[in-house]
Amino acid sequence: MFALISRRLLQLVPTVIIVSMMIFGLQQLLPGDPATIMAGEERDPEVIEQIRKQYRLDQPIPLQYVYWIKGVVSGDLGESMRLKEPVSRLVAQKLPVTLQLATMAMLIAILIGVPAGIISAVKKGTAWDYLVNVISLWGISTPNFWLGILMIFLFSVHLGWLPASGYVSPFEDPWQSLKTTIMPAFVLGNSIAGVLMRHTRAAMLQALSSDYVRTARAKGLGEKRVILAHAMRNALTPVITLGALEFGTLLSGAVLTEQIFTIPGFGKLIVDAVFNRDYAVVQGVVLVTSATYIILNLLADIGYILVNPRLRA
Repeated sequence: MFALISRRLLQLVPTVIIVSMMIFGLQQLLPGDPATIMAGEERDPEVIEQIRKQYRLDQPIPLQYVYWIKGVVSGDLGESMRLKEPVSRLVAQKLPVTLQLATMAMLIAILIGVPAGIISAVKKGTAWDYLVNVISLWGISTPNFWLGILMIFLFSVHLGWLPASGYVSPFEDPWQSLKTTIMPAFVLGNSIAGVLMRHTRAAMLQALSSDYVRTARAKGLGEKRVILAHAMRNALTPVITLGALEFGTLLSGAVLTEQIFTIPGFGKLIVDAVFNRDYAVVQGVVLVTSATYIILNLLADIGYILVNPRLRA
């Protein structure tokens, strides 16, 4: 297992380098000149030239990339041209917010999607199966922005149970933090739960029709043990892959949901940065998101081995 993880870590190095080149190269294709935008309405040529020198925009693109990647290696993601703050500080401020929201959404999705998928597969062809499929289809088909607005109207405006918007850190007030994040977390987890349910159902149906399951039943094992100890463990492999990718998507910033509930996370940060041509912030956020995806894929590989002992060979 250690050798496998070591090989995966070695493969991450060229992947991260290629991803960083793509991020920096595609960033240069964005329209607009950040130096001109920062110069204001007067756009004094001397001011523009000074800004170019300050942020090394007058250097060749390959040299700009070298300066940027050297800073990234040392933990410096650059400085926001608009906010005049280090990008690493902005990321550190926004990442915990999105991480909390993504974790809650993923827990909701797993608690709903995986058990529902197992029940649907075990009760195939029954009323339970049809009910779970209808709920899954509803979750996949419901737009997040519509569900968010509907929940705000019901639980905030009509019932007055939850705040309509805003965010409170769990370190300040855990109960109030839960109240401000439970609705956006459910909105995000709702669609993922539907996808997890469909994949869990398909994987469980395949596992339940396998020879080892028939052998376990022939040996007289109880149905509960056959489902949970034999079929489910083998069916979790594709679910782990999907869960890792969906969690990465949540961490990249659920733009619409964060905008609706006024959550100051990655989504709002990158949208503001794109509109203001704040290249350093865009590059930093996309690089952190890409690195998160890569790490989650590594964790998914480790999860395969822990769940399925046959893969350890």
